[in-house]
Amino acid sequence: MKKVKITVMKIACYPDLIEKYENPIPHPCDMAKGMVFLANGWQKPIGFCDSAWETLSPFVMTLAHGGEDFYNGWMKNKKSAMISCNDGFRPVSFLLETTEEDAKE
Repeated sequence: MKKVKITVMKIACYPDLIEKYENPIPHPCDMAKGMVFLANGWQKPIGFCDSAWETLSPFVMTLAHGGEDFYNGWMKNKKSAMISCNDGFRPVSFLLETTEEDAKE
């Protein structure tokens, strides 16, 4: 099993949707562009968003176990995926890449 590098590539924000639909929350997201996390197999990286992990973890697990080529040629690098979290107000896009480093079991 390999480790998977998770890089925050973009963060979108939709203030019109937030104003119209979201209840105020004091601290909605800790992600920042350029942040890098290393997933050790199935383990959520320390400091990684729980909600984002729910969305990304199936792709991380597939990559960690040697899976590749999601959706038949979607990504230029077959050992990667571009996945966004499920926050409809401020979605974060993450690049997932298989590393050559083995995960610790």
